[in-house]
Amino acid sequence: MARKSTRKPSASAPSDAGASVSVQDYLGAIYDLASSGRPVIGARLAKHMGVSAPAVTESMHRLTRGGYVRMGRGKELVLTAKGREVAEVMARRHRLLERWLTDTLGLNWTDAHEEAHRLEHAISPRVEDRLAELLGMPSTCPHGNPIPGMARATRVEPIPLAQAREGTTVVVERITEEAEADKNLLEHLWRHNVRPGRRLRITEVAPWAGTITATGEGQSITLGLPAAAKIWVYLPSDGA
Repeated sequence: MARKSTRKPSASAPSDAGASVSVQDYLGAIYDLASSGRPVIGARLAKHMGVSAPAVTESMHRLTRGGYVRMGRGKELVLTAKGREVAEVMARRHRLLERWLTDTLGLNWTDAHEEAHRLEHAISPRVEDRLAELLGMPSTCPHGNPIPGMARATRVEPIPLAQAREGTTVVVERITEEAEADKNLLEHLWRHNVRPGRRLRITEVAPWAGTITATGEGQSITLGLPAAAKIWVYLPSDGA
């Protein structure tokens, strides 16, 4: 069974971002889910965070009253400027910590993701800035997700791996935060060396089975289409 997101709300005291840890977790989760380009609705947020639908509804009322979130069309949850500011602080800290935990301390993806969530609420802006300098101002986390406030990586036109065509070669751009929340999927990708920058040849797309198969560097991996939709890829410029 897939593990739920580590962004579960807590009732801890307010932190440097000016909002309680519970508020930070909800805003961070909305920010993470919105990066996929799909609308963020209550049911999707509840599943991602591993909480009940009534708990999400109650929290969204509180966040709306606080000016962090507004309700869009089709009950879509949209961050306000105030909410986005908090969410970007948390995303920046989380992704910088993941980079430090993997590049410096040698943790694997899964452990780094979990530890970063534990630490992101505790570091100060001063430590955050120093960490960015120490790491050489990286543009992305180890999974390829952009770090807010950093220079953007080379712009590409990514698509979900689930939409890649059989026989094409693609390059992994990023493993989305939604995929990171699934511990089993993250470990599966780690074992098969599916990470940003890796080329994959799409050897089979089987919609009747709900799977897609790709090979790269002598390894083959088969994923369900829902899982593959959480991995973003792009066509290499050399067309190879």
